[in-house]
Amino acid sequence: MSVRLNHTIVPARDKKTSATFLSEILGLAAPVPFGHFLAVQLDNGVTLDFVDSPNEFQPMHYAFLVSEAEFDEIFGRIRERKLQYWADPRAQRPGEINHNDGGRGVYFPDPDGHFLEIITRPYGSGG
Repeated sequence: MSVRLNHTIVPARDKKTSATFLSEILGLAAPVPFGHFLAVQLDNGVTLDFVDSPNEFQPMHYAFLVSEAEFDEIFGRIRERKLQYWADPRAQRPGEINHNDGGRGVYFPDPDGHFLEIITRPYGSGG
């Protein structure tokens, strides 16, 4: 058996708001309750398990590898919702996308301040 990521816990101020945002923006199935979590299933079998956090938490970064067609769909939803977005992780290139490794990428925030990223090529893959 190879080692694969199965799930990770994502802290949220409101797990329903954050899990629903992610599933909608990425075009995934609606979140599913699992114990006190709301799980968002990714296409590679990994789940992001959102949990209400009573404490302050450090926003995290979550990057998603998508196809060119999926990028267009997701980026369309980002613009439709008038979300801020950047071409870079330091948010110094607002309103732009990047073309790293010959693909496309963009960063945007979720309702809890987590920094989400969609890319069409893995880092270091060429271009």
